[in-house]
Amino acid sequence: MVDIAIMGYGVVGSGVAEIITTHTQSLKKRAKEEINIKYILDIRDFPGNPLEDKFTKNFSDILNDDDVKVVVEVMGGLNPAYDYVKQCLEKGKSVVTSNKELVATKGAQLLQIARDKNVNFLFEASVGGGIPIIRPMSQCLAANDVIEIEGILNGTTNFILTKMIRDNMSFEDALSLAQSLGYAEKDPTADVEGYDALRKICILASLAYGKHVYPDGIHTEGISKITLDDVSYAEAWGGVIKLIGSVKKLDDGRLDIFVAPMILSKHNQLASVDDVFNGIMVKGDSTGDVVFYGKGAGKMPTASAVVADVIDCIKHFKARKYLYWADGDNSEYILPYGESVCAMYVRVKYADGVDIHSVVDDIFGGAQFINKQNPVENEAAFITNKMTVDHFHSLAEMLECNDVKIESQIRMGEE
Repeated sequence: MVDIAIMGYGVVGSGVAEIITTHTQSLKKRAKEEINIKYILDIRDFPGNPLEDKFTKNFSDILNDDDVKVVVEVMGGLNPAYDYVKQCLEKGKSVVTSNKELVATKGAQLLQIARDKNVNFLFEASVGGGIPIIRPMSQCLAANDVIEIEGILNGTTNFILTKMIRDNMSFEDALSLAQSLGYAEKDPTADVEGYDALRKICILASLAYGKHVYPDGIHTEGISKITLDDVSYAEAWGGVIKLIGSVKKLDDGRLDIFVAPMILSKHNQLASVDDVFNGIMVKGDSTGDVVFYGKGAGKMPTASAVVADVIDCIKHFKARKYLYWADGDNSEYILPYGESVCAMYVRVKYADGVDIHSVVDDIFGGAQFINKQNPVENEAAFITNKMTVDHFHSLAEMLECNDVKIESQIRMGEE
């Protein structure tokens, strides 16, 4: 029998406990050991809970019990999660987490401690929830050099955009619906402003390229400025708007990484990923495009990924799994966003008498205008040629000096 502890008894933590207590025999067959929950750490009381005798409010009960070999951290956030996980690893306990903020911010340090102590620090559930992505990338795609990763990494924003696209629902109404259905938090900032997706793409980039990519300073945009006007122009062009986390390794070794809304052609493999589903496309030099698809969150999908990591830890007590990346400095290998190259969708309002086609062509050296049904007077939308983001912004300033106001600008995805 192997004793484990669970730190945090929220949505995911209770799911982990449920799976372990209801799938005892099947988990025993897979782990070759019976898994016993010895402690559950939470500051709240759970009177009447079937596991009531397992609860503790004292972290030292877990830390100082040498029988506890694996600790599950599902508290979320950095404090006190980072301190607790660090101490557990230093004590020689393997740790499993679903905490994307912890891994994205402190992953390199924690992986180094795990390596030094010959224990495991596993985090399959931190990126795709129930979608397997960490293990396939570190094992199944290990023979590949990863060229690029693009993903719809947040189910909440994907649900909101799907409602805007399918049901002509405003951003505000779609967000309200997402909150009422439990897909979005009362404070949805981390989701709708792109921070959740940022942490996930940073984890994937760190894993793929071997150096820690810190979230600080990475260009991040959310979807709160997307309007139904933009949705309709994207449709007229033949595409859809998705919030994308993207990282690409350039020829000079630097990483072009960002999170931003993008207009994807309907031929793009991620364009059909709708509702609360996530999709992650990994491009390897040998495999080409490989797509991982499924629900990226939720109690039981995420808990199942956590339990799978627990089994992995138990099976590798004497043979540590190789999952590691080195610490690093973003300034040495991250491309400044202004140097990123793309085409841009632009929606503008212009004054009476302005020949918008002529003005845009003069400034941008040509552009593809989008014609939609029911055109709006003194409004136009167009797609620029590819250029650096900095160059685009300099041209956009020139545009606004010609009685033209930019209402929206969205990065275009690759064909």
